[in-house]
Amino acid sequence: MNLVFEHATLLDCTGRDPQPETRVVVDDGRIQRITPSSGPNGPRDARVIDCQGRTLMPGLLDAHVHLAMLELDPLKEAALPPAVLALRIARNIEAALAAGFTTVRDAGGLDWGFKQAVRLGLIRGPRLFISGAFISQTGGHGDHRARSDRGTFPVVPGLTSESILADGPDAVRRAAREVLRRGADQVKVMASGGAASPSDELDHVQFSVDELAAAVEAAGAVGTYVLAHAYGSRAIQNCLTAGVRSIEHGNFLDEATADRMLAAEDVFLVPTIITYELLAAREAGDGWTPDMVRKIRQGLTGADDSLSLAFEKGLQIGSGSDVLADMQGERGKEIACQARVMGAMNAIIAATRTNAALLRIEKEVGTIEPGKRADLILLDADPLSDPDVLANPDHVRLVAFGGEIVKDLDAILGG
Repeated sequence: MNLVFEHATLLDCTGRDPQPETRVVVDDGRIQRITPSSGPNGPRDARVIDCQGRTLMPGLLDAHVHLAMLELDPLKEAALPPAVLALRIARNIEAALAAGFTTVRDAGGLDWGFKQAVRLGLIRGPRLFISGAFISQTGGHGDHRARSDRGTFPVVPGLTSESILADGPDAVRRAAREVLRRGADQVKVMASGGAASPSDELDHVQFSVDELAAAVEAAGAVGTYVLAHAYGSRAIQNCLTAGVRSIEHGNFLDEATADRMLAAEDVFLVPTIITYELLAAREAGDGWTPDMVRKIRQGLTGADDSLSLAFEKGLQIGSGSDVLADMQGERGKEIACQARVMGAMNAIIAATRTNAALLRIEKEVGTIEPGKRADLILLDADPLSDPDVLANPDHVRLVAFGGEIVKDLDAILGG
């Protein structure tokens, strides 16, 4: 179906100011032309959508999701019936698209089978870039075993989040090749301690440079890259030396490390502020221990300052939510968190144009320009004056994915 969006306030995410009274013509799933609404009409056989002055913008991209992480307690998750696991994961995938996220990068946990299910039309979801199993060192962030546990951690293959424990460059290389064999689009490694792991602290450095470089080598051999969970500067510096491309979280970034990131070629920082705010508001319980709460609150203390430093230095800043469990529906709040530091336009560009460059699909999506795929969302409020509107899926009145309308609240509700 050809589409014509009339009388739109166009936020094209190229950096230009919004353009009122704009017409966007979509032909065969791609943006054909952009003109003033007073210009020549679109194709006669097109469906015309009167935007009534509302904001039309590119579909959002979330560069750090965990669609298969359903419970804060991984033991509780592994005990769920497989059918329940599969259906709950499918619901998360479909809800992400309905919230306006037309592309997401799963940063660990989601199995290739769900990407295939979306491709086959079994579930309706965004474009998925998956990382498969986490790669962690023994005792690292990703090793969920209690200190008293001498066995392996229970998983439901293909349905619950899984870690591959690897020690030494050869083992890390083998683990990276294994996740790639299973269908990963990029490789996820744990380069520092984390809040949800029982055996480390946030500032612990995990994996040596040689181990990280082994993962980078394996990923590079098939034309992809490594993203690394990393909080502190020592861990980030190791990642940069090894050639890691995408630094996740970075809550304790310092100036010297930011300068190195700026000097490096093709390196991105993906902050994930909202997950710390949501988790820090919770008390211990349901598998979330007092120690985990302490570490989450510690991570929150550095989040805004690190983002402010990265923004001042001019780093390439992407956007990721990292929301877990029953917080999956709140991923859009990350944009408002970044807007507090960077301003609304820069935060929105991080979640569109910059994330598209990070995922290496900037020629296809991320901005509204002729020739690009028609991944579009129509909002009933102005995200530049109030970026919080992107946190509420009800404000996303319409979603077009590759030119196909997959959500149309006006048609459903008659208004």
